[in-house]
Amino acid sequence: MLVSNNSYVPPKYFILNGIPGLERVHVWISLPFCTMYIISLLGNLGLVYLIHHEESLHHPMYFFLAMLSLVDLFTCTTTLPNALCIFWFNLKEINFNACLVQMFFVHGFTGVESGVLMLMALDRYVAICYPLHYATILTNPIIAKAGLVTFLRGALLMIPFPFLVKRLPFCQSNIISHTYCDHMSVVKLSCASIKVNVFYGLVVALLIGVFDICCISVSYTMILRAVVSLSSADARQKAFSTCTAHISAIIVTYVPAFFTFFTHRFGGHAIPSSLHIIVANLYLLLPPALNPIVYGVKTKQIRDNVIKLLQGEKGASTQDK
Repeated sequence: MLVSNNSYVPPKYFILNGIPGLERVHVWISLPFCTMYIISLLGNLGLVYLIHHEESLHHPMYFFLAMLSLVDLFTCTTTLPNALCIFWFNLKEINFNACLVQMFFVHGFTGVESGVLMLMALDRYVAICYPLHYATILTNPIIAKAGLVTFLRGALLMIPFPFLVKRLPFCQSNIISHTYCDHMSVVKLSCASIKVNVFYGLVVALLIGVFDICCISVSYTMILRAVVSLSSADARQKAFSTCTAHISAIIVTYVPAFFTFFTHRFGGHAIPSSLHIIVANLYLLLPPALNPIVYGVKTKQIRDNVIKLLQGEKGASTQDK
């Protein structure tokens, strides 16, 4: 919005248009989204409680898993309640500043999640390549500092995004074809050059996404070399089985993330906007929903402790009767 003295007044609000072209089935789309959100809440809260409650899980691998669960909880909670309000009640307005805050948290938490996945890869590298020094290398203070640095990196790199958006003039449409305030979806509404925003987005992608993936790749290259060098087939299988859940988490997180990133910048009109928006939502919903299930199924210690906890509660309820 422009005023007569050429000063710029930002819009009071944006309109989040949900999934354009699929308005008639918004309610039906909301059902799997809501189901995944409930699974995310129950699964991740359950994991955090289990890791906190069971002393046998007080090890670096599970502390990093608890970090991942907390980040997943915050990530999906920043967007899905808002999306459900659009789908169920047609509440599409979002205050301009609230939009910027949501943008910061969405990109901030996804950046932190990438960092935690990197830390988990380094944890597996130390556990497999230096098993005798595992407890001395990954001490609780080191884990806490690593988690803090990962959080600060994600937060500090995302702080410029709201300010870069706030300087842009939005003198035409204020309708965002999305269910939440994504950086590129918002800046594309501007009637000024967005080269600085695009450039900074690429810099952040390099400093977080590319850096983390390189560290993960190097870690697993070293892990693979160490596993292959083991003489026993059982030892090789046992060593690599500890990584399967983490590899699944990496795939579930990065595949939709790369799809969203590249289609926003290079996809043009080749991909339907509805598909892009659905994948962008799944990018924030799938990891929180699937990670607790994958780790619960693939990790014997977690599976055993869940059974133990359930049996304990069942025994306690039987005694009460």
